[in-house]
Amino acid sequence: MSNCVLIPDYKADPARYEEGRMEYRQCGNSGIKLPALSLGFWWNFGGIDPLESSREKVLYAFDQGITCFDLANNYGPPFGSAEETFGRIYRDNLRPYRHEMIITTKAGYHMWDGPYGFGSSRKMLMTSIDESLRRMGLDYVDIFYSHRYDENTPLDETMQALVDIVRQGKALYVGLSNYPVDKLLYAARYLQDSSVPCLIYQGKYNMMFRNVEESMLHTLSNLGIGFTAFSPIAQGILTDKYLNGVPADSRLGKGHYLKQSDIAPEVLAKISALNDMAHERGQSLAQMAVAWVLDNPVTTSVIIGTRTVEQLRDNLGALNHTHFSDDERRRIDEILR
Repeated sequence: MSNCVLIPDYKADPARYEEGRMEYRQCGNSGIKLPALSLGFWWNFGGIDPLESSREKVLYAFDQGITCFDLANNYGPPFGSAEETFGRIYRDNLRPYRHEMIITTKAGYHMWDGPYGFGSSRKMLMTSIDESLRRMGLDYVDIFYSHRYDENTPLDETMQALVDIVRQGKALYVGLSNYPVDKLLYAARYLQDSSVPCLIYQGKYNMMFRNVEESMLHTLSNLGIGFTAFSPIAQGILTDKYLNGVPADSRLGKGHYLKQSDIAPEVLAKISALNDMAHERGQSLAQMAVAWVLDNPVTTSVIIGTRTVEQLRDNLGALNHTHFSDDERRRIDEILR
């Protein structure tokens, strides 16, 4: 990243916490509340993206009451660069507001070369949290996630590393992501017995992908663990952007994690029907998709990752209408059947 960036004077909007701007939801049985919408750094905030574009989105989000910023060690691209981007913005603009933010990061997927650069071993997690704190210029993160269950590492080893990271003051809370239910139950018991309870679980959830409804959401509710959902618009599929072709600057147009079969004609027909329904509700399809996830009472926060401020503004509009009637839910189910 360039070191010759002009740093604008920034003072947070004094109206950012006014009633009606952002909803804050209790996270499980804890004393923490999370914003209904969190800003995700998985894509569009890496070293290949203009720093000033990232800065504009982050500061706009904070001014709208988004206080949770969701990162991971390997977000970018390239790996680590999203944390570096956040670190620059934090240093230049957000440092005075550290006590108002929930900053999260994760480790578990591939990060560096060699046998210790992936997985959920103590070696990987301990090294990763130190490197993440260095990249972001932080003394601690608010939530450190085990990013995935690693079948090659004993769960006790992974959980003890999380416990020690909290006891060392490098994280205030721990969370789990992409764990099967049985492993979540074991991990939650271990953490609870160690007096470092699991604060939150992060999983993929949208109208087209509902695996967490099978047993995960019920389990989280029973355990008093919060739930934050990622991919609410299915990486852009649950928007109107592909109804008239493939935009060159879209994720599919760039070949980023989507392929042509993801928008096959039968899929586009369903998206078109959902788009019509969203217009009837006075929403864009993206807004309806985000609102649908928020309407589930188990959902604590929904992670949105946007390419532009305009997309971020549109996503925030979902908060204006998050209720779905039984008839509307049945209609969505029929469309997606």
